[in-house]
Amino acid sequence: MSAPVRGRSTRTRPANRRPKSAEYRARRRIILRRRLVALLSVLTVVGLGYCVYFTPMLGVGEVDVRGSVVLTEDEVRTAAAIPPGSPLVRLDLDAIHDRVAALPRVAAVEVERQLPGTVQLLVTERVPVGSVKLPDGFHLVDATGKDYAVLPTPAPGVPELVLAAPSPADAATRAVVGVVNELPEKLRPEVVSVAATSGADVKVTLTGDRVVRWGSSENTPRKAAVLLVLLTRPGTTYDVSAPDLATVS
Repeated sequence: MSAPVRGRSTRTRPANRRPKSAEYRARRRIILRRRLVALLSVLTVVGLGYCVYFTPMLGVGEVDVRGSVVLTEDEVRTAAAIPPGSPLVRLDLDAIHDRVAALPRVAAVEVERQLPGTVQLLVTERVPVGSVKLPDGFHLVDATGKDYAVLPTPAPGVPELVLAAPSPADAATRAVVGVVNELPEKLRPEVVSVAATSGADVKVTLTGDRVVRWGSSENTPRKAAVLLVLLTRPGTTYDVSAPDLATVS
């Protein structure tokens, strides 16, 4: 029986030690790569956010005004007060809306962002339903009863409204405007003026010095329909304040 050889280890080196080390290094590279990609992504987002919010990269380059008729586009832009180059996403659209809506001739306005650098203002101007002659000129009144502009001469194509002081809060103004708003198109060309001192004594003057006692603005469509029938009869005074008992004299 032979004796074991001294000085030589009987332990064997693990065969899988080298592969484990290589696998570890490979996994570590993948993790580092992912962290680098994540870091670059964050930096990219931060950089883009900074450019969008704090630089003119997506700044206002144009203010596009649509819908203005009497107002000029420059008047609307001046009221909007949008600094050129302002970051588009940081604009206070409500504040811009309020500044443009404060123009007396503006009935409504819509404000929209349009990438890459345009702000669009869609304006709806007030339309006069009549004009009131006062010492300083002819005051235009819209369908809400608002006095919004003064002209040196009568506005063409709109009747005169005979009122002490036009105001949406005034009963006479509301009554006169209520009648004018509901008059049928067939009758409008014949209307010269509409007057009232209260909410219940509206009087309409037609061409040919014909006068219509209208009363209140209630039942205006019914009164207008009756008046069209009465106008087929000769007369100078037509009373439709009680449309079921209308008279001609």
